[in-house]
Amino acid sequence: MKHSMILLLFAVTCCSAFPAASQADSEENDAKFAEEYLKKFYNLKTTGTRQSRKKGNNVFTEKIREMQDFFGLEVTGNVDADTMEMMQLPRCGVPDVGEFGTFPGRPVWKTRDLTYRIVNYTPDMTIAEVDNSIQRAFKVWSDVTPLTFTRIYDFAGDIEISFAAQVHNDFYPFDGQHGTLAHAFAPGNGIGGDAHFDEDEMWTPGSNGYNLFIVAAHEFGHALGLSHSNDPNALMYPTYHYTDPRDFQLYEDDVTGIQSLYGAGEKPIEPSKPNTPSTCQNITFDAVTTLRGETLFFKERYFWRKIPQYTELEHHLIKTFWPSLPSGIQAAYEYSDRDQVLLFKGTKYWVLSGYEVDQDSPKSIHQLGFSRTVKRIDAAVHDPVTGKTFFFSGDKFWSYDERSRSMDIDSPKKISEGFPGIGNKVHAAFQTNGFLYFFNGNRQYEFNTVKNRVTRLLKYTSWLNC
Repeated sequence: MKHSMILLLFAVTCCSAFPAASQADSEENDAKFAEEYLKKFYNLKTTGTRQSRKKGNNVFTEKIREMQDFFGLEVTGNVDADTMEMMQLPRCGVPDVGEFGTFPGRPVWKTRDLTYRIVNYTPDMTIAEVDNSIQRAFKVWSDVTPLTFTRIYDFAGDIEISFAAQVHNDFYPFDGQHGTLAHAFAPGNGIGGDAHFDEDEMWTPGSNGYNLFIVAAHEFGHALGLSHSNDPNALMYPTYHYTDPRDFQLYEDDVTGIQSLYGAGEKPIEPSKPNTPSTCQNITFDAVTTLRGETLFFKERYFWRKIPQYTELEHHLIKTFWPSLPSGIQAAYEYSDRDQVLLFKGTKYWVLSGYEVDQDSPKSIHQLGFSRTVKRIDAAVHDPVTGKTFFFSGDKFWSYDERSRSMDIDSPKKISEGFPGIGNKVHAAFQTNGFLYFFNGNRQYEFNTVKNRVTRLLKYTSWLNC
């Protein structure tokens, strides 16, 4: 099968005597990463030499500009910080096209009654959870088209669904955690229409990993013939974005795209608009932190502000308070000795001094001592008892000494070893009243760092007056 038919879905500290060499190496590594990205997703043809990545190279520069234009970034033609951050987001790998897109030649299924088979299961979820997620992902598309999807068990279906890691016999190996999440093939015989999910990712029915329903619905759009949309609200946008499955509806761009291939279903739907998340209805948070006695809960474009003197929570758009901050903050913590809050997204972090964003924000997380393999921080929390800040990513945590501003030499470690009882992943965390509070899925753990154990299991929404 031709390459155009495959869809791939989603520091070392140097001696101070050689700072120029260190910066040059970093820039070269970024350029290599960008080149591989553009080869995968923008059909860049290069020789893989330093000269082919040199600033001013017309082909390389134009592909950078094309990628920047698609994602709405400032079109510079340079591998700048914003461009690197976007390239490092978990995503799928279809060539990026404007509006809704379909594959070259517009391949579609000739039958409207399709079959699917689940070949194997991820151990991250129960069999029932996987079955339900897959069924609902197909329903996303059958609700707006004449298509039907029937599960079969004993022989190959039109769409074969499987979980695999690294090399898995389709010439498109997965790349480990937080990179390519899954891939699918355009409609056709044999492997056509099949969807593969990276087993190295943490799959979940909720928000404390990668939601299988969301990724599968995206992948099945590809399996039906759709390419990517440049509408950030669309399901078919290239990068992963969590939406509560109970509130999910297709956006107009997705509906227009799929109906251009198969026509409309019998029941018209109202294209969805962005909703304000409900505070207490099974919500999970992207990040939590304290700030001068207040507690801030971040979710997508919003944050809730809990002020001790008031019983009601304030609810705001992030941009209303801090226009220069991005939506989708992934981690945050307060270091009160400097009257600062650090907020993280991707490979960048922003510093609030008091309530003001520092002018030199954002900065790279790698300046804190993380290796370049770390692409995001899931959670962060400062422990005033030890003077350490703990960063969590995947199943590991890093210990950072705020006084020396350096990463502890024995970092990283396994979360389960350093914080027994809280599981192997942290979704959000904060500190108050001498305890650390860890959020994982719909659970919240109160942790005593002196005794190094969980002292209470709390409701996720216990701080929200629910």
